[in-house]
Parts: sequence; structure tokens; C-alpha cells
Amino acid sequence: MDDDTVMGAAPGQDRECADAPPRPVMDGSRFDRRRFLRVLGLGSLAVVPLPVLPQLLRQAGLAEARPEPPHGGDAAHTRDGRIRQWTMIIDLRSCDGCQSTGKPPRCTAACIEGHFAPEPMEWVEVYEGELPGGGTQFVPTPCQQCENPPCVNVCPVGATFSTPEGTVLIDQERCIGCRICMAACPYDRRFFNWGNAPIPPEALLADYSAEHQIPAKKGTVMKCDFCPDMARAGTLPYCAQGCPNGAIYYGDLEEDIATNGTALVSVSRFLSENDAYRLKDDLGTKPRVFYIPGHGEAVGRDAFTPDRQPTEWPWMERAEGAATWKR
Repeated sequence: MDDDTVMGAAPGQDRECADAPPRPVMDGSRFDRRRFLRVLGLGSLAVVPLPVLPQLLRQAGLAEARPEPPHGGDAAHTRDGRIRQWTMIIDLRSCDGCQSTGKPPRCTAACIEGHFAPEPMEWVEVYEGELPGGGTQFVPTPCQQCENPPCVNVCPVGATFSTPEGTVLIDQERCIGCRICMAACPYDRRFFNWGNAPIPPEALLADYSAEHQIPAKKGTVMKCDFCPDMARAGTLPYCAQGCPNGAIYYGDLEEDIATNGTALVSVSRFLSENDAYRLKDDLGTKPRVFYIPGHGEAVGRDAFTPDRQPTEWPWMERAEGAATWKR
């Protein structure tokens, strides 16, 4: 990666009670957990484990915190009816490429398992880039969800499109496999199904949607979809859930708030106070994925410790007729 990099302060934690899991705290603002649930309109699955959720709601008095959706809408809208604008912040100070776990990057693995992504598709690819003074950093790279997406501008059939929430999706039922969008993407974040995808048989039973792209379809393009369906249901994307270090924050630009499942941050303050950057920002694509510079120092990584474990696909059994191919 030849782009700039970014940094920020580690958020703190407090507790509801001695036995309760960490309660989200706001970095750089006065948002508490009640405020977070109210403004985002999401369930608490993103910030606390399911088994203790009812207990925590009762203890914190949050059972009634979620408002009725405005205008008959859902969690895709803010309280005053504005449409949410999903965003992601990746704090590279907390990303060590999962070297500390001795495993391949867990964000990539969680995305693969959650989406039944075919080998060799890494929708969230963790690149290892060189630092100016030597050493390396790891950069998790999903689809950048550009506000001015080159892929959308060149698709001849409108198969790839931007949604009102700011996500860029692909309708595989409309895609003709011309791969022009792949050539247009400056981030190399699109993948082609060259044959019957090597996915587990159960993936073929899923009801297809452009928002989760299961099952994969031969002769079409796929990519990270930013998990907007999960956000509306009150959960973080697979990659954020899978990160053991809490390096991935997901949130809403309209409400100016994001969470990694434990901490809450004001998006604007978190980005401004920590010199955030976007990949290849000079191209005018206006990505919705932001980076805080670092090399894993917040979790004890030495920048001069190179290499990570190679990505794996966990399927013990593959659908009948499945083929494998190289990127």
C-alpha cells in the first residue's frame, strides 16, 4: 500500500456491575450506552453478548430505549427520518494481522465464513505494507464503499449500484460478467466467479439477496457488501465481530457515532483528532472506510515482526460440481 496512514487514542471501559461485561463508553464525546442505542436504533447484539442482554437491559433501564421507527421505516433511518450513512473506521494501531493469535486474520476468516465466500475471494484482505522507516503494518481492506464509485459509473447494465444508505452493491442476477467494474476499481476489491463456486452445500439453500450475495453465481462479480442488513438487525459486520483486538469500528455518519462492539466513538472527533486518512483519496472516489495510522503498537506488535498466517477456507465439504481457480 502506497497510501498515507493514521492514529487515535484507545477508548476506555467501565462496568454496569461487577459481573457484567464491559459497557460501551464514548471516546471524545458524552454519548453513553443509552444514548447510543436510542440514536442508532440498533439492538444491543453489537455491544454485549446475547446471553446477558435481557439482564443488562433491565439493569440499565434500556428495555424501552429503542424508539418506534419514524414514518413506518426501520433501523435504516435516524429518529428524525434521515437515511443512515454507514461507515467504517479501522484503527491500525490495534491491528497486528492477528500475529498475536498465531492464526490468519480473523476479520478475513469471519467474512469468509459469514458470507460463504468462495476460494480465493478475500472480501476483506489484509495487506502487509512497508513503513517509511522500515518495518511493516497490516491494512485490512474491504470494499471502500465509495461515494463516487468508478465501478458504478462504468457498469453497462446497472448491476452494480449505490444505495441510499451509501453502500455499493452488486446484483448478481443482473450481472453479465463483463468485468468492466473490476478494471475500474482502483482498490482491486472485486472478484469473479470463474466456475461453480467452491462453497459448502448448505450455501445453495440460501435465499439470494444483493445485500448478502449467497449463494455465489457462476459468471458474476462479487465483493464486500458492508453488511447493511446486519446493521439494521442490530449486529456488527462479520469482520468487526471477528477482530480480536477491536480494531474495526462500524457506524453512521448521520448520527456521527460508531462502535467496535465495546467502545463508542464520535466519528468526526475520532477521525479529526487522530489524523485519519482514506486510501487513494486523491482519486476523488470518496471512500467511506477510514484508517487510523499505526502498526499494531496498541496491542504490543513490533513493526519489525513481518509476515502473517495465510488465509484459509474452512469448508470440509463443497457443493457438487465445484471448481477452484486462482484470482
